[in-house]
Amino acid sequence: MINKFLYTVVALSMTVGAYAQKSDGTTKSLVKAEKEFAESLAKHGAKSAYTSFSANDALVFRPNPVNAKTFYATQEESKNVSWTPTYARVAKSGDWGFTTGPYTIDGVEKTYGQYLTVWKAKDGKWELALDLGTTHNKPLNKLETSYIEPKEYYKPKFATDKQRAAGTDIIVTTEKTLNTTLKSYGVAAFAGFLNPDARVLFPGYEPIVGKDKAMAFYNGMVKNMTLKTTKADKALGGDLAYTYGVATIDYKADLRESFNYVFIYERQADHNWNLIMQVFTPAER
Repeated sequence: MINKFLYTVVALSMTVGAYAQKSDGTTKSLVKAEKEFAESLAKHGAKSAYTSFSANDALVFRPNPVNAKTFYATQEESKNVSWTPTYARVAKSGDWGFTTGPYTIDGVEKTYGQYLTVWKAKDGKWELALDLGTTHNKPLNKLETSYIEPKEYYKPKFATDKQRAAGTDIIVTTEKTLNTTLKSYGVAAFAGFLNPDARVLFPGYEPIVGKDKAMAFYNGMVKNMTLKTTKADKALGGDLAYTYGVATIDYKADLRESFNYVFIYERQADHNWNLIMQVFTPAER
C-alpha cells in the first residue's frame, strides 16, 4: 500500500512537472510555456491546466475578474478549447510578458475569438497572472506570427518596495491622464497614446492592428469612453507595464456598455508610455 501511494505521488509530480516550464527571460521560453499550457489543457482538461499553471493570485475574466484557482476548482475538466500564440513579448527584466492569438471552442457550434494572457516569472518558471479573451465570427484574416525578444537584459539588483510603488504610480498617473484626455476630447485622445503597432481586441471584431486602423475603429463607433483603473503593474526593467479595470463606452448609436479591460504599455525613447495592446471583454454588473 505504501509503495502504491508513493508511486501515485511520483506519477502526479511527474505529470505536473512536465508542464512546469522554466523561464530564462526570453520570449521563446514564454511561448513554449504558453504552448505547453495549451497541450496540458488538451490532455488533462481546463481545471487541471489552470490549477497547475496559474499563480496563486492569478485572475481570469469569466467575464468579471475572479481568482483562477478558485474559479476552476468548481469547473469540469473540459478539453474543447485550443489556441495558438501569434504575438508575444517579454520585458527586458524577464519578470513578466504576454502572449495573444486566436482560440477556438469546439461545441455544437464552434466559437472563435482572441485571447490575451499575461505571465509572470517566479522561482525560475512562468506562471499565468491574467487571462481574458474576446469572441468574433470565424476569422477571415490570418495574422503573421511575431515573437519579439527583449533587445537587452536589465533588472535592478536592489529595488525597494517604495521604488516599485513609485514605478507603478507612474503608470496609474499615465492612465489618469489618458482618462482626463478622453473626457475632454473623446476617443480622439487615443491618437496621443497609441503606438504605431498597437493592437485592439474588441468583442465581435477580428484583431485591429495598427494605430491608423485602431483610430478609424474608435472614431467610427465610439462617442465617449471613461476608464476606472483597478490595478497597475510595471516590469522591473521599466519597459513594459499593464493595467486592468472597467471601461464605460458610449456608442454613437445611443447605447452604453461596460467592459473589463487590460491595457499593455511600452515605454518610449522619450520616456512616455504608449499603448501596445488594448483588450475589452463585456463586464457583468
